[in-house]
Amino acid sequence: MPHINRRSLLAGAAATGSIVATASVAQPDQIAPGQDMSGKSVLITGCSSGFGRLMAEDFARKGAMVFATMRNLPRPEADELEALADQENLDLHVIEIDVMSDEQVAAGVAKAEDMAGGAIDVLINNAGIGYAGPIELQDMQATQLIFATNVYGPHRMSRAALPAMRRAKSGLIFNISSQLGRVIVPSAGHYSPTKFALEAMSEAMAYELVPHGVGVCVIEPGGYPTKVWVNRNKLASELKERLNFDERAAYPQLVARMGQEDGTRRTADPMDVPNAIAEIIAKPAGTRPLRRAVHPGSKPQIAINDLTAKVQVDWLGETAFGPWIKDVHNV
Repeated sequence: MPHINRRSLLAGAAATGSIVATASVAQPDQIAPGQDMSGKSVLITGCSSGFGRLMAEDFARKGAMVFATMRNLPRPEADELEALADQENLDLHVIEIDVMSDEQVAAGVAKAEDMAGGAIDVLINNAGIGYAGPIELQDMQATQLIFATNVYGPHRMSRAALPAMRRAKSGLIFNISSQLGRVIVPSAGHYSPTKFALEAMSEAMAYELVPHGVGVCVIEPGGYPTKVWVNRNKLASELKERLNFDERAAYPQLVARMGQEDGTRRTADPMDVPNAIAEIIAKPAGTRPLRRAVHPGSKPQIAINDLTAKVQVDWLGETAFGPWIKDVHNV
């Protein structure tokens, strides 16, 4: 079944019904893994495990100068990456950045820019966390932590990197969202609210940065077997311990599952995400998508992505913002 892209949707409202009918059908990703990234500088947050770790290794092997950032140095994961860089003679550098720290973000981005000799070519806001449980049971400790990581972190990183990107009139920012940044599964805590916020922030930035020659792309992975499940279970278990009797009694089945989610049944290859990002980086400016759903199985968000793109173009396409809107949506 051919993939229905944004441009085909814009051709007319009839396409919307077709997308809705096909969005939940498994559609294999067509991702080429072999792009050359020589000459690119790439800063990635959250490189201790998961997509971040895979991207750091893969992009460095593709020839990029990679700044792999993580918090709480020193730590074994940083030592492993540095040893790998030495062993394979990779242009890979570990920098300490906690995305919740103004000071570490400013210092880390400045260090990367100094080593790169100017603006970072690609910023990948990958660091993120998940929780579990009903929204009512998300106390302020959990709420503040997840928003600080998943929303304020990418905002802080982008604000640090953008001045140099704007001066260079070039650059590309990837924000790692999720399917759950567009669709809702109950009892995932504030994960969807934070990813919805990240999606909105990314789209607004994409429009506003058109005159500055800086692109923004949202990556929306489905479920992959990464360490995110281990970290989510730890945080959900800690939250569960803080619940009182009435809170537990209000949602007994959902509370029982908190800290028990098992991602091991997921078999999709996490390299899909680095491969998709490398593919988008290789595209010429002006042809890159605003959003990219990544998963070999169901991608229910595609219908929403395409419909909202049509709404934005129909609503603002002929206003003063029209050139920005049309540029982002490749119209």
